[in-house]
Amino acid sequence: MQNKRPFTNLSKIEEIAAEIPTPFHLYDEAGIRDRCRRLKKAFSWNPNFHEYFAVKATPNPHVLKIMQEEGMGVDCASYTELVLADKVGFSGHDIMFSSNVTPAADFKKAAELGAIINFDDITHIDFFKEHVGEFPETVCIRYNPGGTFEVANGIMDNPGDAKYGMTPEQTRQAFQKLADYGVKNIGIHSFLVSGSTSNEYYPKLARTLFELAVELKDQTDLNITFINLSGGVGVAYKPEETPADIDIIGDGVRQAYEDIMEPAGLGDVAIFTELGRWMLAENGGLVAKVLHEKITYKDYIGLDASASDLLRPAMYGAYHHISVLGKEDETADQTYDVTGGLCENNDKFAIDRQLPKTNIGDYIWIHDAGAHGASMGYQYNAKLRSAEVMLKEDGTFKQIRRPETPEDYFATMDFNF
Repeated sequence: MQNKRPFTNLSKIEEIAAEIPTPFHLYDEAGIRDRCRRLKKAFSWNPNFHEYFAVKATPNPHVLKIMQEEGMGVDCASYTELVLADKVGFSGHDIMFSSNVTPAADFKKAAELGAIINFDDITHIDFFKEHVGEFPETVCIRYNPGGTFEVANGIMDNPGDAKYGMTPEQTRQAFQKLADYGVKNIGIHSFLVSGSTSNEYYPKLARTLFELAVELKDQTDLNITFINLSGGVGVAYKPEETPADIDIIGDGVRQAYEDIMEPAGLGDVAIFTELGRWMLAENGGLVAKVLHEKITYKDYIGLDASASDLLRPAMYGAYHHISVLGKEDETADQTYDVTGGLCENNDKFAIDRQLPKTNIGDYIWIHDAGAHGASMGYQYNAKLRSAEVMLKEDGTFKQIRRPETPEDYFATMDFNF
C-alpha cells in the first residue's frame, strides 16, 4: 500500500502555527507550478493547448496568480468569479465562462470581459440575445450525449442524469442558431465524469467530442476552433488507489486526435482543459489541532477544524487521508472517529479511521484539501472560515487569506449592534 505523506513536516507546521493559529489551509507553491508544467508537457503535441483552471476549486487570487504566471487561463462559473479573474489580471480569451442557470448580469459581465462564453442550454442563446445583444465572434456550447458513459473497466457515470449540457439534437440546433446570430468560431465542451483516476476517461471523452466535431463541421458555416475536455481528472484520495498519469492521458488524447480529427481536416483545432482537482487537491492540506478526546461508545478525536473548513466528508462521505504530524511512521493501531465541533453528527472527517495513538495538542494533516476545500467553507453555527497560507518555493510562508472574525460575520447584517 502506498503511504501518503504531507508535503511538509511538523517543524514547519509549528513554525507557521506560532504566527497563524490553526486551523488553516496550506498550499504548496512548488507543487502547483509543477502540476502546471506537467500538464503543458503532456499536451505539448497540440500547439494551441490551453488550460483554464477551475476557479471554483480554489478561488484565491494568490493561487490564480501562480496559474497566470505559468501560462494558464481560468474557468469561471459565476459573476463573482469573473470579477475575481478580472482583478487578478485575466481578460479576453484567457477566461472561459462555463455556467448554468445563468443570470443576465453574469452573461453581461462575461461579455464585458471578452470571455469565451460556454452556453449550457439552447434556451440560453436567445436569453443572451435578449439581455446582452450582440454575440462575440467566438463562443462554446456544452454537449451532453446522455445515457451512460463507459470505459473498458465499466460504467463511470450517467450523463443522462446530469443537469449540464445539450442533447445531440439541441447541439445541432444550437450551431445553426449561433451561426444565424453572427458567431464565426465555436468550441465544443463536455463534462461527463468527476474525479476520475482512470487514464481512459479523457481519451474516451475526446473521441466522443472529436466524432461530434467531424459530424458537425460540414453541417454549419461555423469554424470549429477548439475542443474543451473540461475537468474530471481526479487524484488518488486513498493510499491504495492508483493515481491518474497525465502523460498517458495526454498521449491517449493525441492518438484519438490523430485517428479522428486530422483525417477530417481538423488538425488545427486546439485542445482545452479545465482542471481544478488534479491541479490543486494534492497541493493543499488542512492543518488542525486536537482539542479533545472523548471516549463513550466510540473513541472520538475532536479537532479545532470542522466541516466549515472541509465540507466534502460531511456532504457526501468523501475520503480524505489523515496524518498525525510527527507520527507518520508510527503504527496506526488505534481506531477513531475524527470530528469537528458543529452541532451536526455528520461533522466527521473520518469514521473508524486507523491512526497512531493521538494526543491532545497533536497537529493533524488532512490530505488533498487543496481543491474544493476552503472554497466550500460556510458559517453554520457561526463557525468562522479559517486562514489560507502559501508555502513558498523558498521555504517561507505567507498568509494569503486571513481567518474570519466575528466582525466579518456580523458585517452583512442590517442590525444596530
